[in-house]
Amino acid sequence: MIPLVFHPIYSQLSLPDRHRFPIEKYKGIRDELMRRGISASQFSKPNPIENDLLMRFYSPEYVQQLTTGNLDKKAMRRIGFPWSEQLIERTRTAVAGTCLTANLAIETGKALNLTGGYHHAFADFGSGFCLFNDLYLAAKAMQTHPGIDNVLIIDLDVHQGDGTAKLAENDNDIFTLSLHGEKNFPHRKQVSNIDIGFVKGAADDEYLSTLEQAITLAFRQYQPDAIIYDAGVDVHVNDDLGHLHITTQGVYERDKMVFELAQHKGLPIAAVIGGGYQRDIDALVDVHIQLYRAAGVID
Repeated sequence: MIPLVFHPIYSQLSLPDRHRFPIEKYKGIRDELMRRGISASQFSKPNPIENDLLMRFYSPEYVQQLTTGNLDKKAMRRIGFPWSEQLIERTRTAVAGTCLTANLAIETGKALNLTGGYHHAFADFGSGFCLFNDLYLAAKAMQTHPGIDNVLIIDLDVHQGDGTAKLAENDNDIFTLSLHGEKNFPHRKQVSNIDIGFVKGAADDEYLSTLEQAITLAFRQYQPDAIIYDAGVDVHVNDDLGHLHITTQGVYERDKMVFELAQHKGLPIAAVIGGGYQRDIDALVDVHIQLYRAAGVID
């Protein structure tokens, strides 16, 4: 049984009307998995991460100001959410969920969170709907396990994982691979270990062949002991913010390629769902659900 991580708070956040962030999708994914036969017992529920742990890796001043509601308005606008106690509780729970997923992946070989991928958060500021960088923190959690030295973060969200790249730039044992839209957000890119940008309108064949070459190179160069996978679906042809032309089948083949390579190498893999911004939540859930098909959670 492949561990899944979910908490109802993932979809519990009051946002202004027509806000760009599709907060309902997390519950939608959980409901669709259960409709397809997944039992409640397969889900693990995370407890919110403590500020003390966040402060080990992120600016204590930033953590303190953000969690107490004292971050200045300009910094909150860069994040893109109005501040609320619920936002902080949700964020701390979501980040803990990715860390729990990472630990479960080490134990079982594979685990998936029903949120995660907050890759635009830096050590001392948040950006693009991301408050704390769960991918980096999960990589550090993996490294607390015996035999896990090098961790590869594969980020296939359409937006470059700029915060992750910056956090990991001085870590000689966390490696970042980002495939993204070259002209998409963030406009100022950071330097990952491997960065590949696609032009607007790139389609399945180009994307999948490039991905195969990129992950083959990453495995050869960095010889990871574990993988964290950000499976953002904002690459999809119907995504409002993506500008690429990847089909639903292409998303499935992409995710399957990553899981099969991890299995072939015998490496634990922790996956998060990343971005996806179709306003039609049912259609968006259908694209996100490809991750769970590719992992073998459902048929």
